[in-house]
Amino acid sequence: MKSVLYVSHGSRVKEARVEAESFLHAVHEQVEVPLWGICFLELAEPSMSEGIKRLVDKGATEITIIPVLLLSAGHYYQDIPEEISDAMKVYPNVKFKYGKPLGVQERINEVLVDRVNELSSSDSKEENILLVGRGSRNPETKQSIQSIASALKKKMNGISVDVCYLAACKPSFEEGLERSLKKDSDTIVVPYLWFTGILIESMKQKISHLQKEGHKVKMTDYLGSHPNMVLAMADRVKEAIASKELTEGLVKS
Repeated sequence: MKSVLYVSHGSRVKEARVEAESFLHAVHEQVEVPLWGICFLELAEPSMSEGIKRLVDKGATEITIIPVLLLSAGHYYQDIPEEISDAMKVYPNVKFKYGKPLGVQERINEVLVDRVNELSSSDSKEENILLVGRGSRNPETKQSIQSIASALKKKMNGISVDVCYLAACKPSFEEGLERSLKKDSDTIVVPYLWFTGILIESMKQKISHLQKEGHKVKMTDYLGSHPNMVLAMADRVKEAIASKELTEGLVKS
């Protein structure tokens, strides 16, 4: 029996888990595979190994693993494949398939445009966008964020777009904010994050503090459950279901 397992990042914040689960229910309504489940990489239950076990116990003979990730980095290349490798040894008669993160997509860039337009002020003389990525030691992360920033600048008719990161990459969020606030323009902070959580709340607090000091800065909503995000995720699921079965060598590559 075919099945799908969504692997979300996980968070200590209950609202973040609820958002992720609600989003994935909306996604799976477009997927014609009745047997499915949700698990988390960290900070929430069930774990990935438990999620796989639950599906096998329900009769799954083929499990398509879907990484609920925006970009390719450590979780995609290392953490999830390691879990799959372990599961292949425990369940040698079960077929496994592995999907891809959303990656850089035109329709996700459109979500950013919508988020900016929700806040952009028509009476402002000039605005500067600060695109904030989560950050990663994998060089692909910076390349992807830079590509997204370039596309956003083009879509916003050449408006200034700078980038910064919350971890592992430079410039940091604090450095990016400092540079942007020195410009003679309003700053619109755009978090390239999927759901709420500690990072979003920390950013909101920082922005609120700056606003109280008189700085012209505001932050858009995160990507969330925008219809484009649902469609993009559903397409990734369908692609993965139609892909080839994994072998041990493919999982480690």
